[in-house]
Amino acid sequence: MNEYQFNVIGHIKSPYKQKFAIPRQPGLIPEASGQLVIAAPFNDEAIVRGIEAFSHLWLVFVFHETADKGWSPMVRPPRLGGNTRKGVFATRATFRPNPIGLSVVKLDKVVWKNGQLILEISGLDLLDGTPILDIKPYLPYSDALPSAKGGFADAAPSTAMTVSMSEQARIFCQQQQQHPHLQVFIEKVLKQDPRPPYKKQREGEQHYGMTLYDFNIKWTVNGEHNHVTEITQLL
Repeated sequence: MNEYQFNVIGHIKSPYKQKFAIPRQPGLIPEASGQLVIAAPFNDEAIVRGIEAFSHLWLVFVFHETADKGWSPMVRPPRLGGNTRKGVFATRATFRPNPIGLSVVKLDKVVWKNGQLILEISGLDLLDGTPILDIKPYLPYSDALPSAKGGFADAAPSTAMTVSMSEQARIFCQQQQQHPHLQVFIEKVLKQDPRPPYKKQREGEQHYGMTLYDFNIKWTVNGEHNHVTEITQLL
């Protein structure tokens, strides 16, 4: 078999600092904004000339957090509760023969500042630090296929989860100028119920924590209700 070596063209700056809480597909949380920082020697304005004409981009990336864990011919998709096995090529699981993924993001802005080329993007589902191998424009006439079948994931995931916030958490969100949509962002993340499937079967109050941007979010889950108890700034 042939082997190929690829260059990393840039890295993602994402609000998702850990795999926990990342939405299962791109575009599910439009408020999830981040950056693609282009690396040298690709850090050249000419390389993205004309890209502003496209609203969305395909990103080819590396599952860098799981790349060293090998691959499996059969996986248990979280969408099926983690109990049903499917062939890895019938899923978008991370444990693949080649640890690469494909994600579509919204292009918000191209920034060239102090010799640094940055693509500001949103709707992303990528872990902070994700290496990017390639960028391709999204073409609606060929990439959007309304009659396509989606197998066991034919519709966007949905839950009956509700979210409330403590007074401290609500005020903290209101005071954020850099992230004015922080409260909506947190609510949408929690409504997706990021817990592992086996924990969703547990009864009683459960306590969780996660990092989004540079904030530490603590919340409880009781039945189908999330309550954000505290939000603090990481030092």
